[in-house]
Amino acid sequence: QVQLIESGGGLVQAGGSLRLSCTTSGLPFGSYAMGWFRQGPGKERERVATIIWSGDGTRYADSVKGRFTISRDNAKNTVYLQMNSLKPEDTAVYYCATSLTWPAFSGGSWGQGTQVTVSS
Repeated sequence: QVQLIESGGGLVQAGGSLRLSCTTSGLPFGSYAMGWFRQGPGKERERVATIIWSGDGTRYADSVKGRFTISRDNAKNTVYLQMNSLKPEDTAVYYCATSLTWPAFSGGSWGQGTQVTVSS
């Protein structure tokens, strides 16, 4: 059974930082590209960042470039999203997902999401 469990969300003031984690089980983690997506209130789901299976290739949405960093630890079956200089518009539920392709992201399995709220 494939599981993706996000953690690390919470309430933070604008300008602050959070680090999200997504720990997986039930799949060959090192064979999958991973991605972080988000959906804010009343908004469409947005791709935030993706990372290739080896970790040496990444892509970011323009809205987070220079502020967010995606990384992975294949030994721990975990992908991370370091979020710095947070803005109120970053408020959303953040989800991690798997993909067999990269940079085209196919979106296979998904986690339940973790809430990030940035206060002004």
